[in-house]
Amino acid sequence: MENLKNVAPIEDFNWDAYENGETVTNVSHEDLEKAYDNTLNKVNDREVVDGTVIAMNKREVVVNIGYKSDGIIPLNEFRYNPDLKVGDTVEVYIENQEDKKGQLVLSHRKARATRSWDRVNAALENEEIIKGYIKCRTKGGMIVDVFGIEAFLPGSQIDVKPIRDYDVFVGKTMEFKVVKINQEFKNVVVSHKALIEAELEQQKKEIIGKLEKGQVLEGTVKNITSYGVFIDLGGVDGLIHITDLSWGRVSDPKEVVELDQKLNVVILDFDDEKKRIALGLKQLTPHPWDALDPNLKVGDHVKGKVVVMADYGAFIEIAPGVEGLIHVSEMSWSQHLRSAQDFMKVGDEVEAVVLTLDREERKMSLGIKQLKADPWETIEEKYPIGSKHTAKVRNFTNFGVFVEIEEGVDGLIHISDLSWTKKVKHPSEFTQIGADIDVQVLEIDKENRRLSLGHKQLEENPWDVFETVFTVGSVHEGTIIEMLDKGAVVALPYGVEGFATPKHLVKEDGSQAQLDEKLEFKVIEFNKDAKRIILSHSRIFEDVAKAEERAEKKAAKKSSGKREEAPASIQNQAASTTLGDIDALAALKEQMEAGKK
Repeated sequence: MENLKNVAPIEDFNWDAYENGETVTNVSHEDLEKAYDNTLNKVNDREVVDGTVIAMNKREVVVNIGYKSDGIIPLNEFRYNPDLKVGDTVEVYIENQEDKKGQLVLSHRKARATRSWDRVNAALENEEIIKGYIKCRTKGGMIVDVFGIEAFLPGSQIDVKPIRDYDVFVGKTMEFKVVKINQEFKNVVVSHKALIEAELEQQKKEIIGKLEKGQVLEGTVKNITSYGVFIDLGGVDGLIHITDLSWGRVSDPKEVVELDQKLNVVILDFDDEKKRIALGLKQLTPHPWDALDPNLKVGDHVKGKVVVMADYGAFIEIAPGVEGLIHVSEMSWSQHLRSAQDFMKVGDEVEAVVLTLDREERKMSLGIKQLKADPWETIEEKYPIGSKHTAKVRNFTNFGVFVEIEEGVDGLIHISDLSWTKKVKHPSEFTQIGADIDVQVLEIDKENRRLSLGHKQLEENPWDVFETVFTVGSVHEGTIIEMLDKGAVVALPYGVEGFATPKHLVKEDGSQAQLDEKLEFKVIEFNKDAKRIILSHSRIFEDVAKAEERAEKKAAKKSSGKREEAPASIQNQAASTTLGDIDALAALKEQMEAGKK
């Protein structure tokens, strides 16, 4: 109270103002405003300054730059930095110190853009790690917002492993390294892969240094090709060849593994620099041959599926990873080798007989013809000599026809056993491949599995009758059907053919007989065993001329009184007729008609 007594009243105190709520002292209002302004930062429009985040919500960020009012910036301008929080310092661009509402107008995007080019160049020079926001996809890669600049991120620079889905990266904020800048076109290329390569290289060196054959490692399926699977061993890639995926046959690696699958693999081999690493998957499981039934032996029947076809045979899988070969020669008793595809195809379920079994070499040969009886075991009973059968023509040679009576039973018809009368130059003149032909068994060669067959033997030998018809000296009408250098082939009655040399084809007027000409021919030679008839047209008028000459000589001698000698026989007994023995011809005709029937 004493202190209060000593206080002198303010002489110019305005009690009226005090009562009205005004508390102005002797300091002027202008001075107070001036003092307040001195506490604020001096800012100018279109200037970049640093500010502090003082508040945030889902849409906006409030930034204090030390001015008389705070600025509000849309949150999407900070999407490149999802870690933004209250208290962080950010750079802002002052667009307007005071808009119509008296609000400070700031932009973070423009602030970044103003300084972005210098910052990008500095990041490249200093190999600085920067953050960027992946805005969208583009051809060959992605567009990244870096300091407000649109930079290009090639697809190959996103990660060390191939990227299969680029869309998952859109909208993400990631760390990058500036790898290239085109100053002229203001283009920037960034890489995320470069950040992890150094670390991976170190990991790779550690992994490679510890690699040993037989070592089992965990890896991730990185890529699948038609020939194998690439495995990421943690920065080091290895290849599982398709043959090392499974003990069984694999047509497509995707049947065994899938992308991004984690699995254990064993190191099979690698080069000196350990850059090419061969891996195996099947080697981690026991070999199927080791689990094969120990009681399986030669002669046993097995069932399996055809997994591979070749012209020479088929591979049958009787258990996963255990295969046997059926050679085409073991598919049929027939000796006519065909393609294995004629008997089976991939996927067929078949039964077979074990022919050979080598467990050490892990090889097995199988057969299916052994499921049927060998027809040659009972060949004498089923096809005795003299028996008649119908066969199928399989092949031709110059000397005969190969036929098959049944599967596995082959025979040969010699060209001379095709016809009694016709001279066959090649079997194709007589029959055709695939045609049926009647045969008779002549001989059996069991050791070589071959029959000697005949076709003409199914008919009586007409040459027994021809011997009485085409006697030497007899004359018959014939037609020239073929002209050769050594003579002509002449068709005679009853389907038989004869031959005449050029000198025996001279006609009475001195001209030569021509093809298709019909003339009288005299038999000058008949060979039953060789089935050969030699004819002559010239001999007919030559013999007549000789007979007339003898008659003239005889008359001359008779007139001279000399004793006549007995003339030589002009023609033999059969020369008096061109038909021969009528009875024999009638019998021949009946036999030939019966044979045709």
